[in-house]
Amino acid sequence: MKQDISLSCPVPHAPERTVTLAHGSGGRLMHKLIADIFLKAFDDPALHEAHDGARLEPCPDRLAFTTDSFVVRPMFFPGGDIGSLAVHGTCNDLAMCGAQPMYLSCGFIIEEGLCLDALEAAAKSMAAAAAEVGARIVTGDTKVVERGKGDGIYINTAGVGRIVALNPVSPQRVRPGHAVIVSGDVGAHGAAILSVREGLAFETGLKSDAGHLWPAVRELLEADVDVACLRDLTRGGLATTLNEIAAKASCCISIDEEKVPVRREVEGACEMFGLDPLYMACEGRLAAFVPPDHADRALAALKAAGCAPVVVGSVNDRPAGEVRLKTRIGVERVLDMLSGEQLPRIC
Repeated sequence: MKQDISLSCPVPHAPERTVTLAHGSGGRLMHKLIADIFLKAFDDPALHEAHDGARLEPCPDRLAFTTDSFVVRPMFFPGGDIGSLAVHGTCNDLAMCGAQPMYLSCGFIIEEGLCLDALEAAAKSMAAAAAEVGARIVTGDTKVVERGKGDGIYINTAGVGRIVALNPVSPQRVRPGHAVIVSGDVGAHGAAILSVREGLAFETGLKSDAGHLWPAVRELLEADVDVACLRDLTRGGLATTLNEIAAKASCCISIDEEKVPVRREVEGACEMFGLDPLYMACEGRLAAFVPPDHADRALAALKAAGCAPVVVGSVNDRPAGEVRLKTRIGVERVLDMLSGEQLPRIC
C-alpha cells in the first residue's frame, strides 16, 4: 500500500515555554520565535518584508539619529519594564534633539532559559510604547546566549527622528541668564528600581517615572519657546545632567535645593540607603534651558503637556564648569559629579 512520505524536518521540541539556544540558531525555532512574538507584537509592514534592513520613507527634513542599550534589573518593575523603557529611552533621546521620533530598530540578546511569556510581555510593552508616541519599529535582530551569560534579556535600540526645532537644541547654546526648568519631580525611576531589589514597600505605591518626553517638547516648540538646550535626567540624575551641561557650555549653573521637587517616598528610600535624590535616575523627566523672558511661556507649555514644571535655578558665567547648590539651610556648596554609580543597572 502506497503511503505519502514527508522528508521535512520537524520543529525541534522546546521544553515548556522557555528560550533555548536553538532559538538563536537561525533555524525553524528562531523563525517561529520571531513570527510568534516579535512580528505579532510589532506588526509593521517593513518587518513583514523579512529583509536585512528597512527602507524608510523619504523625509525632506533634517534627521536626528540615536542608539542605546538597556540592561535594567529587574526586567519588570513598578511603572514599567525593559521593553517600554527601551522605547521611552530612545524616543526621549531624539526628543532632546528637538526631533519627533519616527523609526526604531530593536536588537534582543536573550539568555537561554528565559520564559517566553516574559519575552512576549516585554515585546508587547515595547510595541505599545512605540504606538503611544507614533514611532514605528521597522527592523531588528535576535541573538540567544548560553544560560548564565545574559541575565534574562538585553535590548539595544536605535532611533531616527525628524528635527522640528527651528534652532539647534544643544548645550553650546546655553548662556548666562538662562532659566533652568525641570519638568517634574526627580528620582522616582531609580527609587522604584531600588524598592524592588530591596523588597521595600511604600504606602503611596512608588512607581518609575518612565514615559515619553516628546509631547512635552512638542508643546514647547509649538509655543515658540526659544529652547536652548534639553536633556533627559537619566543615569546620574539631575546633578550629573547639570554638570555635563555646565562643562560643555563653560558656564556656572546655580540651583535651589528647596525648589527641586522630590516625592516623599523617593526621599524616604534615599534616606534609608544614604543616597541623594539629586543623583537618582529619571526616565520621564527633562531639564530645559530657556531665556528668562521665555520662562513663563515654557512653564505654561509644559503644564499643557501634563507636566508639573518648576524653575529650579539659573545660569551664570562664573565659576565656569561648576554647578552650585543653595541648600535648604541657605548654604551654597558645589554639586559635583559622582565618581561612581549610586545604583547600577537602572536602565
